[in-house]
Amino acid sequence: MENLILKQMEVGPMQNFIYFIGDKETKEVAVIDPAWDVDFLLEEAKKQNLKIKAAFVTHGHFDHTNGVEGLLKHLDIPVYINKYEADFFKFNWGDENVKKTNSGETIKIGNIEIQFIHTPGHTPGSQCFYVGACHGAPLLVSGDTLFINGCGRCDLPGGNVDEMFDTISNKLMKMSDDTIIFPGHNYSDKPQDTLKNQKITNPYMQYDNLKAFVSRRLPR
Repeated sequence: MENLILKQMEVGPMQNFIYFIGDKETKEVAVIDPAWDVDFLLEEAKKQNLKIKAAFVTHGHFDHTNGVEGLLKHLDIPVYINKYEADFFKFNWGDENVKKTNSGETIKIGNIEIQFIHTPGHTPGSQCFYVGACHGAPLLVSGDTLFINGCGRCDLPGGNVDEMFDTISNKLMKMSDDTIIFPGHNYSDKPQDTLKNQKITNPYMQYDNLKAFVSRRLPR
């Protein structure tokens, strides 16, 4: 990952991970899931001489978005959120700043190409951010779709356990084993892991049928 910036930072009372992702050469980054402490984000960017050019939102829950409005008071930047998520949560961030994404769409931050992948289940418009192998091992910032040895709950408004099973089985499981997973919360004993390991240790990646997955994922 010679030219790739991916800085993982834990913030807030819910062990959220937020990220800078971008280009070492141009020093341009996007901030993923700006929440809890906007001053910290801005200070970290300043310390590292980084230019925040965009915000990416994995999903609309408060603990991942409560810094967006504050960030926009300091920076006039686009906020990329999946079109289904934007329509479901109806944030008041200003039409000129909100950019609704489609699955498979890509954007460049500096010279780093990042792909938006729609991964519903936790929320209708959950999305992950994928960087391919041209910058080293492929990586996926997975938000609350996939944790290290866990996955997002499906019983909150907009959650759908059938869609979560489909996302895991037909999107994430089919990615390259060397993909590195960067989750939305620090809920495990390690902050990241390879998809190969997760296929072995993550209980939600062990099911090949919906009924068994549902029986595990839904609260009893």
